[in-house]
Amino acid sequence: MIVYQNTKAAFIDDVISNNIENIIHFFFQTKIGFATSQAEINSWKNSMQYMNNVLVDSEIPSDSGIVIEYQIPQTSKRIDFIITGQDSSSINHAILVELKQWSEADITDKDGVVSTFVGKRLREVSHPSYQAWSYAALLNGFNEAVYTSSIQLKPCAFLHNYEPDGKINDPFYADYINKAPIFLKPDTLRLREFIKSFIKYGDKSNIMLEIDGGRIRPSKNLADNLSSMLKGNEEFIMIDDQKVVFETAISLANKSAPDRKNVLIVEGGPGTGKSVVAINLLVNLTKLGLLSQYVTKNAAPREVYRTKLTGSFRQSEISNFFTSSGSFIQTPPNSFDALIIDEAHRLNEKSGMFKNQGENQIKELINASKFSIFFIDENQKVAIHDIGEKDEIIKWANEANASITQLELTSQFRCNGSDGYLAWLDHILQIRETANTTLDTSEFDFQVFETPSALRDMIFEKNEINNKARLVAGYCWPWKSKKDRNALDIRFDEYDFAMKWNLTEDGMKWVIQPESVNEIGCIHTCQGLEVDYIGVIFGEDLIVRDGIVLVDPSKRDGNDSTVRGYKAMMKNNKEATQELMRVIIKNTYRTLMTRGMKGCYIYCVDKETNEYFKAALSQN
Repeated sequence: MIVYQNTKAAFIDDVISNNIENIIHFFFQTKIGFATSQAEINSWKNSMQYMNNVLVDSEIPSDSGIVIEYQIPQTSKRIDFIITGQDSSSINHAILVELKQWSEADITDKDGVVSTFVGKRLREVSHPSYQAWSYAALLNGFNEAVYTSSIQLKPCAFLHNYEPDGKINDPFYADYINKAPIFLKPDTLRLREFIKSFIKYGDKSNIMLEIDGGRIRPSKNLADNLSSMLKGNEEFIMIDDQKVVFETAISLANKSAPDRKNVLIVEGGPGTGKSVVAINLLVNLTKLGLLSQYVTKNAAPREVYRTKLTGSFRQSEISNFFTSSGSFIQTPPNSFDALIIDEAHRLNEKSGMFKNQGENQIKELINASKFSIFFIDENQKVAIHDIGEKDEIIKWANEANASITQLELTSQFRCNGSDGYLAWLDHILQIRETANTTLDTSEFDFQVFETPSALRDMIFEKNEINNKARLVAGYCWPWKSKKDRNALDIRFDEYDFAMKWNLTEDGMKWVIQPESVNEIGCIHTCQGLEVDYIGVIFGEDLIVRDGIVLVDPSKRDGNDSTVRGYKAMMKNNKEATQELMRVIIKNTYRTLMTRGMKGCYIYCVDKETNEYFKAALSQN
């Protein structure tokens, strides 16, 4: 998505008008759908003056293309400034400029990471050259027009307030500076020459429109690329906060010892790359000779990963890679160098089928390893026994005398990179108030269906593409097919709809088995996994009355373990239990509705609820 686009000549006129920041902001609101912060507006005002100084040269053609704030497809990341044109051989070029307001930075011991004052405090962030290079790599990876049309991407960084001090361009960062040169305050003329070395003629073929309209390659799926990753191949380029989390974890793992334990807590919402970073850590820590394991309570991802790896690795190797969170009850202290706990919000206090084994899973995990990293999203807490909250992890880390580091992942890669969809979803489910009261369905395909059969047919149609569309539902129907294989669990006879829960045939591997599109999944078999298109059937455990989202745990099937025991809890503390049920049921549907990378389709059994979602869409 392009926010601002013009020729060089028109861009210079906009800067001279002393209104460039407001012009960009107008287009930003029009294209993105909401306003941005005053700080970002001020940064446009400042940086565009400097870019104007760079471009005021008659040898840079006046009909060169200028693009400001280009959103990389399938992500929430934006490239600050792009100049397009042709070189002396008539080859198309797009120069990607990462702009920074920084005036100072410090070297760290982490690859591609610097320390600087940003966001009102000192933070570790990606080196500008790494950031520019990674954005170019993402664009290369997502957009077919870039390589089929031989468009050359040339990334660089411009820190126009930064006086040279030998830190930001220290040899430690040379690999990335070679890939994406960095230009500082005195380097206006050097940046100008860099641009002129690639752009001699103007943009005759509207390069950015070609890129923006280019066919987007299918998104990479973690499960599909797992085997290649474990063999050491780089399938996913980590950007921004992902890179910082990864390098911080590597550094802490190397420093940890039995008497110097470390705990890293990483918060991140759906699609922010928690599992991608976790698998990359497993690969790289193992390469370093550190005994490491990937831990998750959810059986579904483990089963999918095992299936994908079968044939490429021995079963003993696979079992050493992945394990459940309940397998550390008897583990001696510090047996592992690193434990990587994904979906840590799903951890329980006790282990075992009847939750009567061990003392506390968080305590046992921290005890078992010199270094533990917990990836959490408290908004995906979907069961009454889930205890994986940040405060709980901190409590047990302190008891183990472990040093605690906290980081956050915000880069969005699911839901077509639409932060707007996630914020709208929180608003519409009344999880939290946000400014996103409308949804841009051109960014993310969201539809409300009148019948479950129409929803099913759409999912079948989408699944024909690449076997990456599935139906899921709230656990509001009994699992009859568990005992009777011929039984159909979820029925709407008036709509000629009858399907079974997925657990009977394919179990936890349901999301990848080709025929399992004919079955319906639930929260137990899809959390931690992703598809291209998800279809969600709302049961009567979540309904809307007079615009208020209400929950009713009594509508869940009696065998649903996620709310089992709530009635006894109601007797002891009714108000707290009601709030817990609101959190669990809303989080369940939020989690189901964020499994799709490209689209989410829904049908609500309750008619007023269905109309509520339709009305929310009609406000667009």
